[in-house]
Amino acid sequence: METTTISNRAEFAQWAIERSRAIVAEQGSNLALAARDMDGGQIAETGNALGQAIVDALLEVFDSLLAED
Repeated sequence: METTTISNRAEFAQWAIERSRAIVAEQGSNLALAARDMDGGQIAETGNALGQAIVDALLEVFDSLLAED
């Protein structure tokens, strides 16, 4: 993952948009395929992976905010 410097609200908004697009493109596609196949186990697994990707992104930005203190 590339390091990004965020110095204002607009840059943060742009980062959030780009990061969410990447998460949905990767994890959302996997979830959609599992749903299409009606595979309950795979749906649960990919749904959890989507949730974890969101958590990871939030922690990534939160951790970088703490590092500035």
